[in-house]
Amino acid sequence: MKIIADNTVPYLKGVLEPVADVIYLNSSEFTQENIKNADALIVRSIDKCTRSLLKDSRIKLITTATIGFDHIDTLYCEEAGITWMNAPGCNAASVGQYVLSSLLTVAQRTGESLRGKTVGIIGVGHVGSIVERYCTLLGMRVLRNDPPRADHEGEAGFVPLETIAREADIITLHVPLTKDGAYPTFHLANRSFFQKLNRKPWFINSCRGAVHDTKVLLDAKREGQISELIIDCWENEPRIDSELLSQATIATPHIAGFSADGKANGTRTCVENIVRFFHLEGVDIEQIIPPAPLHPIIDLDQIEGDRIAGAVSRTFNPLAIDHALREEPERFEWFRANYNHPREFPAYTVIHATDQEKRLLKKLGFNV
Repeated sequence: MKIIADNTVPYLKGVLEPVADVIYLNSSEFTQENIKNADALIVRSIDKCTRSLLKDSRIKLITTATIGFDHIDTLYCEEAGITWMNAPGCNAASVGQYVLSSLLTVAQRTGESLRGKTVGIIGVGHVGSIVERYCTLLGMRVLRNDPPRADHEGEAGFVPLETIAREADIITLHVPLTKDGAYPTFHLANRSFFQKLNRKPWFINSCRGAVHDTKVLLDAKREGQISELIIDCWENEPRIDSELLSQATIATPHIAGFSADGKANGTRTCVENIVRFFHLEGVDIEQIIPPAPLHPIIDLDQIEGDRIAGAVSRTFNPLAIDHALREEPERFEWFRANYNHPREFPAYTVIHATDQEKRLLKKLGFNV
């Protein structure tokens, strides 16, 4: 069988070769001519699997190493009998790590404590649930908004957007991008939403750029309705809005889910999907593991100030990639393709922690 894979999907090379002819292409090489004789595609969000790409091909399966799947024309796939699969939850912990590190970074910059702040989480699925756990561990009050879950589970424990707009000190988005259905999320953060803001909150988008309306978001920032902006996802990527870049407190090139662990999870899911779908044998999925971190030991005695924040920033600090993006925003996609994927908390061991610090660090996922 023949598999076409995006050449930036990590830890993949050599895994499927024992059972298939695997050809690696960059995103610009995903053309109708190049993919028409493939049985399966392994893609990322940059690889647009459109009707024009897929028609007249023999593709049977598209598997994406991402949670999101808005880059796949699912309606055409259903018409053409093409099965598609995503990797739900593969990078949830990575996005949680990004949000936690970014919050701690901004708190240190502003001299504020996160303890006692109210965070409004819009979308409490795989990612939002991890963000909820981290924020709760830091002593924050959590407001949860998730209409599909509320419909299924009952409204207890969930609040409407109006409550978040009125009460939240921090608002973070963790929803898929949808334009139809009962609860569309396209421009969910719109003028009506921002006009209801009551506490000049920090605003975070690490899900999909078009969940916020960029023009309205900028108006809200200029008018003081928002105090801090943490933006990882942008409308019209990779051609990002230069003013939004300048206004953001932290600006990153859609890498929140790009931990090495999350990437390995996405790749592993893709391989598992192919093995299961085509009933393959002889594939060693266990070899898909990320490399160990360069400095796996975190010594709290070497950290000045907030030692928990210091430990988190040793695993991932958003300021380095923030600085690079501001210097060369036109290299947005290059930064994504050549990103140095960080490891998540369980890859690190913390030493010289107090008993209280140990309890919190263990709950965050560190080894102590």
